[in-house]
Amino acid sequence: MPEQPPYLRIADELRQRIAEHAWGPGDRLPSRAQIGQEYGVGENVVRRAQELLISQGVLEGRAGSGTYVAEPRKRVRVVRSSAREQPQGSPFRADMKAVGKLGDWESRTDAKVPAPAEIAARLGIGEDDLCVRTAYEFLADGRPMQLSTSWEPYDLTAGTLVVLPEGGPHAGAGVVNRMAAIGVTVSHAVEQPEPRQATTEEASLLGIQKAALVTHIRRTYYSDQGQPVETADIVVPAVHCEIVYEIPINR
Repeated sequence: MPEQPPYLRIADELRQRIAEHAWGPGDRLPSRAQIGQEYGVGENVVRRAQELLISQGVLEGRAGSGTYVAEPRKRVRVVRSSAREQPQGSPFRADMKAVGKLGDWESRTDAKVPAPAEIAARLGIGEDDLCVRTAYEFLADGRPMQLSTSWEPYDLTAGTLVVLPEGGPHAGAGVVNRMAAIGVTVSHAVEQPEPRQATTEEASLLGIQKAALVTHIRRTYYSDQGQPVETADIVVPAVHCEIVYEIPINR
């Protein structure tokens, strides 16, 4: 019978110690160097073992902090539909409230960023035309739930109170409400979901295994004049969420 690969043996050892309550939910594990020294293996073996346990929901990685025992966690069912758009407030907060969780986010906005070719095509603008780009990390009860990078044509909102999605009196109100504040009516959105593997950066931010399965949603909002007003790349980890689309039937 072939010998078990070292990383699987270490994964079993760590899983057993968690089962025996040597480490409890939320506890930070020793460093990879310490674990490797204890079990007589290299740090790369420990890393592979931890990545396996992260993909199984036993551990979670936190960027710049370390590896922790995961709290018991059920997959969140997220329904994407026109009902997400609320007259006031954020669609994400409404989504999380519907499943009994507190939704919040962290963001970083860069103004006047030249549009890459793909983004320019999605927004119907010229390549290198200026955009407002905002990177989001969405949280559910303080835990990473999804990532999003949003692009808006700078010329559309320049000189208005909504030029910065997370700044000013309409901060965090969502695209539909922010555009309404400058007289632009958003009539619909188009979403294109596809499965793929997480990048190294995405895995680190989401606390999942590198190359774990995610759903990548390319979303674009359109005005009632057919003009794209925002496009975004949304990344949702399959281990944390199941995505359901609700399709309204007009009679």
